[in-house]
Amino acid sequence: MSETVIVKEWKRFRRYNDGAEYYGISQSQFERMAREAGALIKRNRLVLVDCELFEEYLLQFRVGE
Repeated sequence: MSETVIVKEWKRFRRYNDGAEYYGISQSQFERMAREAGALIKRNRLVLVDCELFEEYLLQFRVGE
């Protein structure tokens, strides 16, 4: 029996719930980390996360070998 794997495409801008699902973390953790990364873009009530900046922020925590 074959397994079906669904891979979401990479997007530069994501909403909180979509970004949390994409990175596999809770929405509250994603929101906090995006804020710390300075990756938020706000327009009226719409908030987007710049995933390019978010990923640069994540790489700061990479553990060496």
